[in-house]
Amino acid sequence: MPLPVSRRFSRWFARPLILGLAVPLMLLAASGFLGVRYWHERQAASHAVEHGRQVLDTLDRLRATIADLEVERRGYLLTLDPAYLKPYGISDESVRREGEALQSLVADDPLQSLRAAHLALTVAAKLREIDDIVKTARTSRVDPALAMIGTMDEIRSQIDQMMDHERFLLANWETRADALEQSKTWLIAWAVIIVTVFAGAALALARLEARRRRKATEENVQLHSDLEEREKKIRRLVDANIIGMIIWDLEGRFLDTNDAFLRMTGYDREDLASGRLSRTDLTPAEWHDRDTQTVAELNMIGTVQPFEKEFFRKDGSRLPVLIGGALFEASGNQGVSFVLDLTERKRAEAEARESERRYRETLMELAHANRVTTMGQLTASIAHEVNQPITGAVLNAEAGLRWLGAQPPNLEQARRVLGLIVEDGTRAGNVIGGIRALIKKAPQPQACLDLNEAIREVIALTRGEAAKTGVSVRTDLADGLPLIYGDRVQLQQVVLNLIINAIEAMGGVAETSRALLISTGQAEPGGVLVAVRDSGPGLDPASLEHLFNAFYTTKSDGMGMGLAICRSIIEAHDGQLRAFANEPRGAVFQFTLPLQQGETRPAEHAGPMPAV
Repeated sequence: MPLPVSRRFSRWFARPLILGLAVPLMLLAASGFLGVRYWHERQAASHAVEHGRQVLDTLDRLRATIADLEVERRGYLLTLDPAYLKPYGISDESVRREGEALQSLVADDPLQSLRAAHLALTVAAKLREIDDIVKTARTSRVDPALAMIGTMDEIRSQIDQMMDHERFLLANWETRADALEQSKTWLIAWAVIIVTVFAGAALALARLEARRRRKATEENVQLHSDLEEREKKIRRLVDANIIGMIIWDLEGRFLDTNDAFLRMTGYDREDLASGRLSRTDLTPAEWHDRDTQTVAELNMIGTVQPFEKEFFRKDGSRLPVLIGGALFEASGNQGVSFVLDLTERKRAEAEARESERRYRETLMELAHANRVTTMGQLTASIAHEVNQPITGAVLNAEAGLRWLGAQPPNLEQARRVLGLIVEDGTRAGNVIGGIRALIKKAPQPQACLDLNEAIREVIALTRGEAAKTGVSVRTDLADGLPLIYGDRVQLQQVVLNLIINAIEAMGGVAETSRALLISTGQAEPGGVLVAVRDSGPGLDPASLEHLFNAFYTTKSDGMGMGLAICRSIIEAHDGQLRAFANEPRGAVFQFTLPLQQGETRPAEHAGPMPAV
């Protein structure tokens, strides 16, 4: 990439020797310019002085000529002797010639040029006037000499004005010429000083440049040595074959690789030398878009962060790798990539997934066995729950027959009784359906569910068992509880286990104080909370640490799997299950579940269930 203009100039002028030469050359040019300017000004001053002296000489000659003419005319007018008029023509010609010379000299000065023109007109007019005086001198009564003197005074006055102005200009130019002579001396002195100073500076800069060049040479030697050392280290890294390395170009050709990469892919040096190894040939089709993105990143920033992809091995199998790379130069075409073989990691991940799958299947088997065992414990309660609607249906059917046998038949009452029979049948079917769902071995799909409704169904199944042991069951189910997303049967199994455990725990306390409270509410920062509180003997603090471990139990006939299965189910739903002491006595088992993503709609709630 070309350097910016300002950076190139900075780099150019950073060299002391070039700067040392450039500055004297600039000063020489400036001195030459000032010398030429001084010469032109000196020439102009000399020319102006010479011109002023010529104008003054011309004015003096014109004044002398006019004075001669005045003497001639005055002598004739005083004596009327024609001998005075002999040079008359010569004097007139001299006046005319000097006047033209004067006008030519002052042509560049507007004021003096105007005065010279006016003077020429005045002289011409006065000469004509003098001629008239001379012609009428014998007959005129006026003193002609006095008249002529008055005429010549005006001409002398104009000449004096021009001479005064010219003397003023001449004095200015002479002063300026003297100042230029003095400045010439100072210029020469300063030139000598500057030349001396910059000669010393140039010598110092030359020495500095010599030292800089010597230092640069030493640095280049050191840099070359460091570069060779770094290349040796890189070569040792490549040859160490710790990970695979590829040297490539942006077109996808593999220019060189280390043995580690060749071993990964099953190729050899002959394949590399023949040009059969390239990014396109070794990459499966579904990874071509990712390679295109990689090339774009390299062109933009020169590096690409490690990412996973696959290569083809020589035998056609696929090699999972983690690969990252960088260009050697920002604007270059070649670079290096580091390749890490992920085969073992992928195999370990597959084995972990298989192990997790087997664990889940085993957990499901245990959960199913736990549900079947629990349902066996609730046989009497289930029989009671099923017998109630069946008995109600039989009684309602007998009443319906009586209403139909009446004379006349009471169809309205018969219709009402038939509706009650339908309700009893539906109730019995719901109880049996819930039991079948709990003991069914096949996993149920997860869906949005109303946790309060699911808890009521479990309470209905355990109502008979609670009544048999004298346990008072109360509920405090929160209104407007949001829906959750989960497996209805698994969550009902958790509630069922917790209720059965609580009922069994209260078997050893006084019958009058056996109370069970099932409550729900909203948990912070977002979720629902279910708590089962009993008034039993409570939990041993020493057992809290192991309470949810598999095969740990405090019951003489327990397997120690119930609470472990409950915790696994709750954690599979991204929730938490914990236990702590109840006040004033007993234990509390409480679990929290997250809401369905984006869920804000509350579930319908029919209110708390009455105590049993």
